[in-house]
Amino acid sequence: MFEVKLLIDGKIVSAASGVTFERRNPLSGQVVSRAAAATAQDARASVDAAARAFVSWSQTGPGARRQLLLKAADAVEARVSRFIEAMAAETGASVSWGSFNVQLAAAILREAAALTTQVSGEVIPSDQPGNLALAVRQPAGVVFGMAPWNAPVILGMRAIATPLACGNTVVLKGSELCPRTHGLIVEALNEAGFPPGVLNFVTHAPADAAAVVEAIIAHPAVRRVNFTGSTRVGRIIAITCAQHLKPAVLELGGKAPLVILDDANLEAAVDGAIFGAFANSGQICMSTERIIVDARIADDFILHLAARARALPLGDPRGKDPVVLGSVVDMSTVERCNTLIDDALAKGATLLCGGKTDNTLMPATLLDNVTPDMRIYHEEAFGPVKPIVRVNGVEEAIACANDNAFGLSAAVFGGDIARALEVAKRIESGICHINGSTVHDEAQMPFGGVKGSGFGRFGGRAGIHEFTDLRWLTLQTTPRHYPF
Repeated sequence: MFEVKLLIDGKIVSAASGVTFERRNPLSGQVVSRAAAATAQDARASVDAAARAFVSWSQTGPGARRQLLLKAADAVEARVSRFIEAMAAETGASVSWGSFNVQLAAAILREAAALTTQVSGEVIPSDQPGNLALAVRQPAGVVFGMAPWNAPVILGMRAIATPLACGNTVVLKGSELCPRTHGLIVEALNEAGFPPGVLNFVTHAPADAAAVVEAIIAHPAVRRVNFTGSTRVGRIIAITCAQHLKPAVLELGGKAPLVILDDANLEAAVDGAIFGAFANSGQICMSTERIIVDARIADDFILHLAARARALPLGDPRGKDPVVLGSVVDMSTVERCNTLIDDALAKGATLLCGGKTDNTLMPATLLDNVTPDMRIYHEEAFGPVKPIVRVNGVEEAIACANDNAFGLSAAVFGGDIARALEVAKRIESGICHINGSTVHDEAQMPFGGVKGSGFGRFGGRAGIHEFTDLRWLTLQTTPRHYPF
């Protein structure tokens, strides 16, 4: 069992109240971490520290910022075994998922390091004689980042790396489901040598979430908010930001469609579907949530897909044998998925493999002949339960792909690349992959969604746009004539 404390102004401290909360392993129920339960008082203190540090950090040169980010990447990689252990203990994640989280998180830091010299502007021609007009990007101020549990190292790092690269200071709010994992991120960056107050870290008990988040967003020094999580909570964050006129980047839920056209390479499509549907037990915002297959090839595709799904190893990720499907995060996931299975079967769906369970080890589950009157057709399962929808032709496939409230990731498999590209262009999503899985992320890419999946973009130069202010500055180089 590990103790997790706050980081405020470079000091590792307990909550002002002295209160802590526990995180238990989802499978065994064993207490695996105990974390400081920050109050609104602690939250405001973290922003105050970030605001003080912003004065000097915003003036720190890009070379110095780059070196610290590169050192942080090395420090994260040096902790790979500790991250894997923490993720398995707190969220039930497999070794492979934990390892990938660390690899991509280090890449995010190195990409952010490269961005430090790309915070640029432009000269805009002015109609005023002798007027030099500049569009200049400058650090916004204090950035408040909220990271979820499902890809905790990736998404925790994404919440802070580009803001720091741009010259902002950051308050990171860790998830109450993985405080130890998020605390390791902060430990690594602290070791890298960031000045006190540049990065601050708070954790809170589940019951205190609303008070802590409200206190931070309401603080006058907070100039940007970023949140990755459910659409339900994202709406609350958006409303709170609107009340305080704070710009936000929101990456929310998804119902990613995987469209398989009648000329698709079935082996490649099955590979993409298996990975997209069952990586991290389907608990990824980009997870394949609806498999949409042309009826002309459906039987053959489904035969191979179901065989692969049945063979996926399932077990406690803390054991000796490697697994693909570890524990899901909690029993609420099991209850939600069981309910979706019951509803689909009662309305005529066919269970191909897997099924309901009474603990957090959930098998890969496929439901065939899913129709729009079933809840799983529309609702995000966020677990290893996947619906298959049979369609007739391209137009039905596109209509089905767009028949949901979300729009984060999508994928299309087809042999005619030009046709597949046209299908991809008509799917309403922020991301779409042709002949690749719905689950695909790289540090330099503009990552984000449309519709109920949120707004704004993380990653690469798009992140610079989100975490800087664009200012218009002029320099009058010659005498200016005024009308009076």
